[in-house]
Amino acid sequence: MAAASLLGGWAPALASEPERQIVPSPLPPLPPARHTLPAAEVLIDAGHGGIDSGTHWGDVLEKDINLAISRKLYLVLRGRGIQAVLNRTGDYALSDDNRWQRASRHNRDLSQRKGLSDMIEPELFVSVHVNWSKRGNNRGPIVIHQNEGRSALLGSFIQDGLNRQQNSRRLPMPSKKYFVLSRVKMPSVIVETGFLSDPRDREMLVSSRGQSRIAIAIADGILAYFCVSPA
Repeated sequence: MAAASLLGGWAPALASEPERQIVPSPLPPLPPARHTLPAAEVLIDAGHGGIDSGTHWGDVLEKDINLAISRKLYLVLRGRGIQAVLNRTGDYALSDDNRWQRASRHNRDLSQRKGLSDMIEPELFVSVHVNWSKRGNNRGPIVIHQNEGRSALLGSFIQDGLNRQQNSRRLPMPSKKYFVLSRVKMPSVIVETGFLSDPRDREMLVSSRGQSRIAIAIADGILAYFCVSPA
């Protein structure tokens, strides 16, 4: 007979074990997030945009040529396995994205271009533009670079590619007076792809075939740089 029956149904309660508190093990720390923007080896800066048309010839606007060449350059680089990012993909001013800085529209635009390069941290910054001169005999490409070795090397390769494409003998030029060259931290160049004021250059700049040839020449220079530049 069970002990409970012998004692009239009473039996002392068995002492229960104290509840064990389960302490969760700490989670491993998350790696620091570097960017919310895509990583890139090359940041392509399509000059001007929106209210800022750049130079012009009649209704032919620099901003439109810059964007067309930049889009083609993006496609060529991606097709060759180079991670590239465009800082604008349509006709708008980058200053529209910078409304917190109390400065002129032009300075807000430049600051936004520099700020984007800080966030993305590309290896190279390539700014695409079109030139203009009151002197009718000025034509051909001009690459302007930072007064720094890697930027000079990049400028030399791009200038060489464009010289061969346009049968030119121009030399790249160092400069400190341009905002993006003085403020952007990575090797940077401004590529003046041709003179809109020159009839021969203008014919090339406004044609889809001419824009493609320019984009390929710039891409050739960028790839040549990556082949010899230190990691």
